[in-house]
Amino acid sequence: MTADSMIATILRQAPADRRASINAWRQLTDILAQRGNQLCDDDIRRSLHALAVLRPRVPESVRRDCARAIARHGRFAPLVALYANDVPAVSAIMLRDARLAETDWLALLPTTSAMARSVLAGRSDLPHGVYRALASLGSASVALPQPEILAVEEPVPATEAAPEPATENHPSQISELVRRIDKYQSSRVQPTQSRAPRAAFLFETGPDGVIHWVEGVTRGAVIGLSIAEAAYGGEPGTDGVAAGGFRQRAEIINARMLLEGTPADAGEWRFSALPWFDPATGQFRGYRASARRPHRNEMPYGRPTAEDSGDSIRQLIHELRSPLNAISGFAQIISGQMFGPVSHGYRGMAETIVADAASVQSIIDDLETAARSGSTGTGARSEEVVDIGVVVTQVESELAALLADQRVDLSISRVGGPFLGLASDADVRRMVGRLLTALVDVSEPGAILVGQLVTESRHDDMLQLRIVRPATIRFATAADLLDPGFSPEGEAPGAAVLSLGFSLRLVDSLARGSGGRLDIGHNALTLHLPSANSKAEVGLEAQQGE
Repeated sequence: MTADSMIATILRQAPADRRASINAWRQLTDILAQRGNQLCDDDIRRSLHALAVLRPRVPESVRRDCARAIARHGRFAPLVALYANDVPAVSAIMLRDARLAETDWLALLPTTSAMARSVLAGRSDLPHGVYRALASLGSASVALPQPEILAVEEPVPATEAAPEPATENHPSQISELVRRIDKYQSSRVQPTQSRAPRAAFLFETGPDGVIHWVEGVTRGAVIGLSIAEAAYGGEPGTDGVAAGGFRQRAEIINARMLLEGTPADAGEWRFSALPWFDPATGQFRGYRASARRPHRNEMPYGRPTAEDSGDSIRQLIHELRSPLNAISGFAQIISGQMFGPVSHGYRGMAETIVADAASVQSIIDDLETAARSGSTGTGARSEEVVDIGVVVTQVESELAALLADQRVDLSISRVGGPFLGLASDADVRRMVGRLLTALVDVSEPGAILVGQLVTESRHDDMLQLRIVRPATIRFATAADLLDPGFSPEGEAPGAAVLSLGFSLRLVDSLARGSGGRLDIGHNALTLHLPSANSKAEVGLEAQQGE
């Protein structure tokens, strides 16, 4: 069979599941690597398009293995370019060993990221013209390799924390919120003993807007940030004022910058910058800027910098709710035909938007709960008595549609009883619902999620909801499960809207606020909640005595 007919056969068979997608990815990669230079333009274009469509369905580990298998034989520039624009852990493997002609490298460079160019800059076997091209792009176009790239070759010792997953895209806002909540909590428990915050610093950018020189603060806190694009969700970077000024090559005045790092460097800054041009050629060379700490009247709502950690999360939640309510409201107007008749297709789309908005609203409520628990600590234990057995039954009923969609069975038996707990009814519903939903999301189709609701004695001080680990996370460490970027398939961030790590942290935070906890054991995840059985029994005995 010729390469042309093989490609046609592969493309005719639409992958029905993940296994078929992986097979198609491997086959197309192998054909392009071996015979790409002999194929017609139409077959090349169709094959690359198919790989781009398949990539989200193929686990990162498989893409890394394919890159490793073809890298030393990589002669087909379009395939190298496709892998070079994957996540850093994949692209680095390809770019370390690929062998292309100088003209191919020169055509490829403008399409690569700063991280990818840093891998190429570290090689010693490329044509001299490639090094000249890298040098002409400037030092600001080269970034240090991300931590996850090193992790491919060097396992992380068990005593060290796993590196934060990073991609070329913006980090997940939810993961960023989780990190900020953790940071806020740790700062309350362990006050830092470092130098006072710095008051000012200077910096310069290259023509691409990336900061490549700084004086007055730690280099690592600023080098590599870009003023050309606005940062969102509390990420380090600058605001839209800076990005707009950069596009116009105009003066930037009092733009906002957010930094991470030591307490002396981290926090909010204001900066002003002027563009500068080469005197000989008039070519735009970047910006020169000075930054300072904001004045009190420049902070949102006039709050001091020290309070930013908790309040900024609540401010972000408020900013998320406003457009969401507007979108949902307009969709309801269309669905209800309040402004006149609407076609069936548009009404269906509007109803879908309303349902999706309700789901996002639930997520925002979870984020608000996490922010509130992070800012208030564990708080006082609730005196409200709730029947946890009834709550679990109701949550099982509410999850019926999700279970059917995921083709997962849920079986939670009762051991002992009664199951009266000391906690808020709303918090128990959120804990049980979020825990079960998260574990259903990571279960394989056809799996059975097994659990027990246990009270071994009326006088036990804790009730337990034990859920056996799904097979997909059977051997994952506790640190992995609590990592907001962890996914059983190795992707970062995970495909779920709310990651498993965020959900488990939320459940544990709510449980501790009620006097309980979430334990991650080798075989099961166990939610402990304070028991009210003995209290109820004493009350019953008192009534009988009367």
